Amino acid sequence: MSLQLRLFGGNSDAGKVTTNNDGGHAIDKSKALAATDAGVITPKTPGNFSSIRSVPVVPDPRYFDREQADALKNLAKEKTDGARQSKRAYKSLAKIEAADKTVHKEHRKYEGAVAQNELGKKRADTGLAKKLHGMRPGYARLGLGIDKADSDARTRIDEIKTKLTGGSN
Repeated sequence: MSLQLRLFGGNSDAGKVTTNNDGGHAIDKSKALAATDAGVITPKTPGNFSSIRSVPVVPDPRYFDREQADALKNLAKEKTDGARQSKRAYKSLAKIEAADKTVHKEHRKYEGAVAQNELGKKRADTGLAKKLHGMRPGYARLGLGIDKADSDARTRIDEIKTKLTGGSN
């Protein structure tokens, strides 16, 4: 198997006309508009609007003792560092998403170019097919001319034979 076939795969039907091409299509709108992942946020899948709450809401004014205040201070330091790290992580995730989008977009541009060039190739093939069909009458005339020349030659040969042999073959 060639390297090209291993890299890009092969289609045993390539170049063969397998169906009547009457301008129909197999473009599935639901597939074109389908989310790239089940967890992606779209108007149809808006997410769950969840949030994060590290401590419960204090519903009423109250006093805290030293032990509670120290524990909350330590928790605040921990959560502040966690928020800083989360911010870095989300920023990186956003960059990864942007890179994925770029690759996706460029691949679709490539596929569009392939499709456009395939159409150009098929137009060229169609032009050649039409030109060849237009030449068929000329080839038919040439063939009939050869057939007539062959027939005329056989007739003359038969006449010569008849003349030379005196009527018997």
